[in-house]
Amino acid sequence: MSRTSKSPRTVALEALAAAQAALPEYSHPCSPKTFTQPQLFACLVLKAFFRTDYRGVVAILADLADLTAALGLRRVPHFTTLQKAAERLLCFGPANDLLGATIRRHLGERPRVELAAADSTGMESSQISPYFVKRRARGHERLENPWQNTTYTRFPKCELVVDCATHLVLAAVPTLGPCPDTSRMPVLLLCALTYVTIATILANAGYDAEHAHRFARDGCGVRSVIPAAAGRPTAKLPSGTYRRLMRRLFDFRFGQRWQVETAVSMIKRRLGSYVLGRTEAARAREMMLKVLTHNIMIVAGLLARVFYRALPTPLISPMPMSLSQCGESRSRASALR
Repeated sequence: MSRTSKSPRTVALEALAAAQAALPEYSHPCSPKTFTQPQLFACLVLKAFFRTDYRGVVAILADLADLTAALGLRRVPHFTTLQKAAERLLCFGPANDLLGATIRRHLGERPRVELAAADSTGMESSQISPYFVKRRARGHERLENPWQNTTYTRFPKCELVVDCATHLVLAAVPTLGPCPDTSRMPVLLLCALTYVTIATILANAGYDAEHAHRFARDGCGVRSVIPAAAGRPTAKLPSGTYRRLMRRLFDFRFGQRWQVETAVSMIKRRLGSYVLGRTEAARAREMMLKVLTHNIMIVAGLLARVFYRALPTPLISPMPMSLSQCGESRSRASALR
């Protein structure tokens, strides 16, 4: 096998193993049994990995005979077979089972995450760049409207919970934007706590609400850190108990919330910031496929070569250095100079 095809083979084998742990071999006892569900899911992951469509991944599989042999495919599936498999495997239930399988393969059984972060991001509905839209605005030749910004009344939106130490996605909820995030913390926590135990969760001011703190702390036993910045700025303390606590005694680890933004950037830069589905359900399935492919690439160790080198090393230090330790490190650095 050539050196350039090692990465697709690693991704395909990891996707196959994760699907074998989460999905039954066949969807029905009377199915044709030509392809297994793990094999079809591995083909869908390759589709997202190569950033192509159903016909494109079928052509790639036809060209790479060693890749189809590694997946155990007797023949290349038709593109309509993959399209129907996506409708069945990437809906909310099976997709979350696959997400849990990727989490267990990377973090082990019954994992515990010390620090997680929640955020949401919007996706583009086409491959047209915003710069091209500005340049090709109507009337730009007559200088009537030389610049035009693309505005959407509704757009695909994905809500994520990410492990700050590994950039692994712990929960993903595709939805439709724009919509406020103040009521979305219970949904994200319930999806994430199905597979992991979270000690502390970080979120920006968009999730600021007293009921979000009460659900996380009193209902789930998760320490929530959300800045009490919603509403009109005032010098008075907020009315809620936990929001007042956020104003008086704020957790210093909130500075690690940017890890979820890094994970979003990794997904968009490597797998594309757009979804090409024509319906809301198709766009939701495509967003879940991007998230699953992102987790599988982390399990395979491929993103360590692109974004950072030392994947086994935690991205954040468990405790900050004291002033004496900072002084010692500065003195050592000056001595080395």
